[in-house]
Amino acid sequence: MVERVTTQTQMRSAQRNLQANMTHLARLQEQASTLKTINRSSDDPTAAAAAMSVRAEMRAVDQYSANADNGIDWLTTIESSLSSVSDIMNRVRDLTVQGANSGSLSATAKEAIAIEIEGLKTDLLTQANTKFLGRSVFAGNSDDTTAFKTVTENGSVTYAFAGDTTGAGSVERRISATSTVRVDAEGGTIFGTGDDTVFKLLDDIVADLRSTAPVNVGARLGALDDRMAIMTGQRSEIGARQVQMERAQSTLLEKTGTLDAQRSGIEDADLGQVIIDLKLQEVTYQAALAVTARVLQPTLMDFLS
Repeated sequence: MVERVTTQTQMRSAQRNLQANMTHLARLQEQASTLKTINRSSDDPTAAAAAMSVRAEMRAVDQYSANADNGIDWLTTIESSLSSVSDIMNRVRDLTVQGANSGSLSATAKEAIAIEIEGLKTDLLTQANTKFLGRSVFAGNSDDTTAFKTVTENGSVTYAFAGDTTGAGSVERRISATSTVRVDAEGGTIFGTGDDTVFKLLDDIVADLRSTAPVNVGARLGALDDRMAIMTGQRSEIGARQVQMERAQSTLLEKTGTLDAQRSGIEDADLGQVIIDLKLQEVTYQAALAVTARVLQPTLMDFLS
């Protein structure tokens, strides 16, 4: 059986073919102008899904990198503060050793040492209340702007710690899907809490130096050394966290480059190949137009109809 082919059928078929060629040509032109092989999900659903997955992972890595940068800034601020604290405490110890030589010191010399220690205590309190972006680095996630506050009651001075002594309220930064790093310092551990603060210890040293009764201020050296040992241990812990954060920062930077290469391999077009395909498609489309025009030539009947 011979299928009947009419002029109308030929015209519809030619129109479909020309439209298909035009659609392909338009897609190649879009790829050449955007340099992307995927401009909408319908271009390649599988590749589009892979590209969205890679982009989601890139956004997560960008956030982890921002967290790491912020964490390094926190830890650098703490390290700088603890460095100053170490210098202050070393000076306090030297002055305490001098004050222990009570037999060779006059009352005026002891008073001068006491005044200097008081000034060092003020500097130490300033370092204990160090802030980063308006938040105390030694008070955890407390809303208080200062970690240690001076409280005077009935002539007695105490130093109230605003942070969480259990460590439950620590400040952490997530650097991967499975790990976080603490970026604050344990102010209660470093400077002490209640009646066991380093500030109270310095007040006691000053009181011993100013005492009219013979008091051996050298007895305070053991407590000073214990407190300095704690500070040194905490400073070492901060340094270890810095190393961990910097290592994570380097890893995230490498991962960013790897993911960007994956994204480029999925989305980005090969300009040379696209131009070749575009030229070939243009020739194909022009040939299709020419053939169609030659085969489907209008007749008098087309105009009469």
